[in-house]
Amino acid sequence: MALKSTIYKAQLQIADMDRHLYADHALTLARHPSETDERMMMRLLAFAMSVPADDLQGALTFAGGLSDTEEPDLWQKDLTGQLVQWIEVGQPLDERRLIKACGRAEVVRLWAYSSAVPVWWSSMEGKLSRLSNLEVWQVPPETSKALAALAQRSMQLQVTVQDGAIWVGDGQSSVQVEPIALRSLKPSRG
Repeated sequence: MALKSTIYKAQLQIADMDRHLYADHALTLARHPSETDERMMMRLLAFAMSVPADDLQGALTFAGGLSDTEEPDLWQKDLTGQLVQWIEVGQPLDERRLIKACGRAEVVRLWAYSSAVPVWWSSMEGKLSRLSNLEVWQVPPETSKALAALAQRSMQLQVTVQDGAIWVGDGQSSVQVEPIALRSLKPSRG
């Protein structure tokens, strides 16, 4: 018998001074049986850092990710079905997945977070150098583990962004996230 996904609910308040974005989101996350709290919270962080100010070009939604190899972790499709954003979490083993995504979406973002990221990136950087619409962010492993400690089945989280620094808190504790731009489309967030 196959294991079912575990459902998590998150009330997410975003105050992103860098993008002048202030919004509340009621989110439902299905955590795949093989997914860790750390990865799920990285998906939540990726959402907070990529959600558009409005839905005029479509909403950013959680996609199949681990359950469907043809889908990213998050995506934004415009009203015609065209992919605006393709967002991955982790370290894809095959660069062809990111190359294909860059051919399909206007912007592709990758949020990598394990201690093996520097080794992985050194083998991938050259293979991805021609992709003009790819951003790659690294979150230090101690930070992603601290984010995992905030995971609960029902969460009320505040995400504050100012001058490239990100704070994620639940009212009791807070985690400062300082992502490292391994590859960016615009000036680094830090």
